[in-house]
Amino acid sequence: MELFKKTASELSELLAKKEISAVELAKDVLERTKAVDDKVGAYITIAEESALAQAAAVDAKRAAGEELSALAGIPVAVKDNICTKGTLTTCASKMLYNFKPPYNATAVDKLAAHDMVVTGKVNMDEFAMGSSCENSAVKLTHNPHDLNRVPGGSSGGSAAVVAAGEVPLALGSDTGGSIRQPASFCGVVGLKPTYGAVSRYGLIAFASSLDQIGPFGRSIEDAAMLLDAITGYDPTHDSTSVKTPFEGSVRANLNPDMKGKKIGLPKEYFGEGISEEVRKAVLAAADSYKAMGAEVFEISLPLVDYALPIYYILSSAEASSNLARFDGVKYGYRTPNAGDDLIDLYVKSRSEGFGEEVQRRIMLGTYVLSSGYYDAYYKKARAAQRKIKEEFASAFDKCDMILTPVAPTTAYEIGSKTQDPLEMYAGDICTVSVNIAGLPGLVQPCGFDSSKMPIGMQLIGRPFGEQELLNAGLAFEQASGLKNIIAAL
Repeated sequence: MELFKKTASELSELLAKKEISAVELAKDVLERTKAVDDKVGAYITIAEESALAQAAAVDAKRAAGEELSALAGIPVAVKDNICTKGTLTTCASKMLYNFKPPYNATAVDKLAAHDMVVTGKVNMDEFAMGSSCENSAVKLTHNPHDLNRVPGGSSGGSAAVVAAGEVPLALGSDTGGSIRQPASFCGVVGLKPTYGAVSRYGLIAFASSLDQIGPFGRSIEDAAMLLDAITGYDPTHDSTSVKTPFEGSVRANLNPDMKGKKIGLPKEYFGEGISEEVRKAVLAAADSYKAMGAEVFEISLPLVDYALPIYYILSSAEASSNLARFDGVKYGYRTPNAGDDLIDLYVKSRSEGFGEEVQRRIMLGTYVLSSGYYDAYYKKARAAQRKIKEEFASAFDKCDMILTPVAPTTAYEIGSKTQDPLEMYAGDICTVSVNIAGLPGLVQPCGFDSSKMPIGMQLIGRPFGEQELLNAGLAFEQASGLKNIIAAL
């Protein structure tokens, strides 16, 4: 039946009607993975045995007449920086090459509570530091729409595995665009929730004040289903998590009516550096919203010009602190070449265990936090962050949501930017401000370029405005027909 071609919501109906079994579905997507993942390179660990066992348990519950979640039996892949008990969680780094967590992330426990079938762990930029998935110490992941191009990063494996038809849903994490940019490059739906909406417990930290777990799917409804599953207050494990106004109810309340909605187009996001094909596709989406009855107008967010340096100062500072725990002593990689000197053990283990990009950001973060530079860089960046939050708050006094491009270009060729880190960083210009301000951001496909590569658009909402964003996303999806885009591999 080629079940791998169906969306999660379609599969949910088939399962509920007992037209297919969870085991049949799991076998179908695992066969698809065996057929294409050698080309795509999305998975680090394929959990075939446990996935089939989970699927069999779901079928047994359904046969016994138990009431099940709409997501029961639906396969899902998990980014390799989200802890899974007893299953390798490497952060795509040599430093954690053999780490099997003794616990689950809260988000993974929530997947289990909904009886979802975890098919394995997927590739990423090492410790989530990168925009192309080329910084993995494990393998190279390719864009399923063109195997010579990057899938985006850092959640490149999560986006690629959904776009390749290997799994209908995936979890990723977003620190500065790491869900949204790969979603755009791979032609899938990706949502970065409001900071605090999803527990970060068990997410191996890059920058704790910016990181957020979020869903990937092939349709707006699919993303809403997975968001419903993972949101929730987690007072035991994550003091930054909060109760959300939409908890568990987004899918049930999806409403594509756009009449009277106000959408802002920030002129700073459509200026120099944005390719003409990307600009045209996003503006065409704006015209589509006008045709639906929405009011679309230009706004200005001048401070976002400073978002990129603010982001790299703050995120690198937090990374230098968070990654200090990986020292070759307690777990993970330890150099075999250290003598009796403890400092030598630290230096060699970290030098050999961390990749070039991770070392670069640790060095930058240590520098901006050091005596004499803290006030000049880190303190100023924090002050500027508050100003950006205020600027977005003012913008939302005028509009309900903001429409922007996701990245300056579509997916670029593998290796084309690896020699120039600053050029790679510049690709995050449209996404980092959302994390800086703690806002939700939704990405979905809005067209294709002349090379037939997907183009994504980004909708930014008020804090905890996920329902409104997904409503608008559904309206565009229905108008454009752009959903369930699976690469022809």
